[in-house]
Amino acid sequence: MRIILKILAMPFVVILTIFGAVFTFVHFLSAWVFYVAAFVLGALSLVMLFSGDTYFGIGNFIIAFVIFILPAVAEWIADKLNDLNYTLKDFITS
Repeated sequence: MRIILKILAMPFVVILTIFGAVFTFVHFLSAWVFYVAAFVLGALSLVMLFSGDTYFGIGNFIIAFVIFILPAVAEWIADKLNDLNYTLKDFITS
C-alpha cells in the first residue's frame, strides 16, 4: 500500500518542484518593484500629511504598507511550497 502512495506522490513532487522554482523566480523579480512602489507611495503620503491632507495621507500609508508586505507573503508561500516538496521527497525516499 505504501508503494502505491509513493508512486502517486511522484507527480506532485515534479509539479511542486517546477511551481516552486517559478514562484520563487517571479517573487525575486517583482519584489524590488513592490519595494520601490511602496517607497514612492510612502513618500507621497508624507507630503500629503505635511500639507494638511491627513485622511488621504494615512490611507496612502496603509496602502504603502500593504504593498511593502506583499513580497514577504509571497516568500512565505514559496517557503511553504518548498517545505511540502521536501516532505513529499522524504516520504518517497523512506
